[in-house]
Amino acid sequence: MIGALDPVAFRSAFTLWARALCKSSAGKLIAIDGKTVRGAFAGPDGAGALHLINAWVSENARVLGQYATDVKSNAITAIPELIKLPDIKGAVITIDAMGCPKNIATTIRERGADYVFGLKGNHPIIRHYIAKCSTPSMM
Repeated sequence: MIGALDPVAFRSAFTLWARALCKSSAGKLIAIDGKTVRGAFAGPDGAGALHLINAWVSENARVLGQYATDVKSNAITAIPELIKLPDIKGAVITIDAMGCPKNIATTIRERGADYVFGLKGNHPIIRHYIAKCSTPSMM
């Protein structure tokens, strides 16, 4: 029964296995995205849907790491934890607008990677600054 597995030990074993499949992330694109698993519940009482954040290496077509958010949390708190799991040095990380907070960008840069973030109206100050600095053809 998969529910009997120790999630921390399983994550550690999974990350080591994934690293063996993708020896280096240098020069690779790693897409970080979250999905809610239909019919799965995060809490032992059956409350809250299970939400997973994945780091997907497109070149290898492999999940490099995965992190489940806490029942009362979201992707913003899970992404920094996920980024700490695999070796991302030299990679380019892509994240949708949910991943734009400064601490996520800082963690990615500290781990030796670059990033491309999706940007929407939910970050009006950054969006305004970029619009001001960009030419109309770039928007």
